[in-house]
Amino acid sequence: MNLATYLTRRRAEIDTVLDGLLPHPEGPGATVARAMRYAVEAGGKRLRPILALTCCEACGGSAAESEVPAAALELIHTYSLIHDDLPAMDDDDLRRGKPTVHRAFGEAEAILAGDALNTLAFELLATYPKGDAHAARRNRAVSLVARLSGIDGLVGGQIADLEAERRKPDAERLHWIHRHKTAALLAAATELGAIHAAADDVACAAMGEYGRQLGLAFQIADDILDCTSSAADLGKTPGKDHQAGKTTFPSMYGLEGSRVRARDAVQRATRALDEVNLLDERLEALARFTVQRAD
Repeated sequence: MNLATYLTRRRAEIDTVLDGLLPHPEGPGATVARAMRYAVEAGGKRLRPILALTCCEACGGSAAESEVPAAALELIHTYSLIHDDLPAMDDDDLRRGKPTVHRAFGEAEAILAGDALNTLAFELLATYPKGDAHAARRNRAVSLVARLSGIDGLVGGQIADLEAERRKPDAERLHWIHRHKTAALLAAATELGAIHAAADDVACAAMGEYGRQLGLAFQIADDILDCTSSAADLGKTPGKDHQAGKTTFPSMYGLEGSRVRARDAVQRATRALDEVNLLDERLEALARFTVQRAD
């Protein structure tokens, strides 16, 4: 398959869905609505919703029924980036090649835009797909995403990452941070797809493990790119983790050692699906894509 063509098609589908879900800048809340759209429409790979849709189809489900929940994951991801860039956290000026939301709109507006994206995401997860027949799936999806985007996932990883600044390098802490800050939401995406395909517990667990390992590989690749790419290539300021004194995979294992660990994580991801006969060519290609970016 041609992965680039597949990603382009799926991104276009997701962008259309997102455009229909985001509020229009009208009335007293117009500034926050503009900031929400600014952040979401800045671009991005749309990897999380693409994974959710692809995993849903791999489990025999319909992308049409899972496209809104999948898009909700992009809203959560975007909210996390807005807050991550704030002066109280990473204090960054550039995201996806554009000024960060707090630079473009102000800090208060950025905080509120992130809050609004997060709450909108959970409204969508609790509402779609509509109908009583899907109620159990919606409940399960809300519980999954809430857990993996909260203190047991993304938020827990973020605070551990902040607290790791200027600390002695610690491999166990490094892995914990990446499993929670990045891999948790990717695991939510892949398992969400299985849930909305009405897959059994074995398939849901396998998809979740695929996402966790993929997320680890993705974050290792990001760490490598942060050391080897320019701001123009990354769309954000490179070298921020090094400046903050954070431990990264390259600082712990070197560039080649990091690449080896990323490839190992990809192998674990594909093996998790292969063992339950759910590995299709799209999921295999998406797994390879995560590490090829940094080779």
